[in-house]
Amino acid sequence: MPTVSYKGEEIECEKGANLRDVLKEAGLSVYNGKMEQLNCRGAGSCGSCAVQVDGEVSEPSKKERARLWFPPHHPSHDVRLACQTKVEGDVEVTKGRGLFGQHI
Repeated sequence: MPTVSYKGEEIECEKGANLRDVLKEAGLSVYNGKMEQLNCRGAGSCGSCAVQVDGEVSEPSKKERARLWFPPHHPSHDVRLACQTKVEGDVEVTKGRGLFGQHI
């Protein structure tokens, strides 16, 4: 089973599990500040669950790539949307500063 490392915690999950859901079920949030209440609930439209991911995950979908082109994100920021990312192996997740976590 893959292990997700985030904020000093290690969570085991099924291969192919949604990263946002894995963290949420473990009581961990991928949101900063007010975005905890104002996010799109995993629809991939707000961009507030952006995290840096190191490890084996799914390729970005067309929807995710499109959202990461809009401010405050940019493809060069090297972030993924947790709500659109599937865990394929062990991963280490880092949340950046800023309302959308865009400052890694």
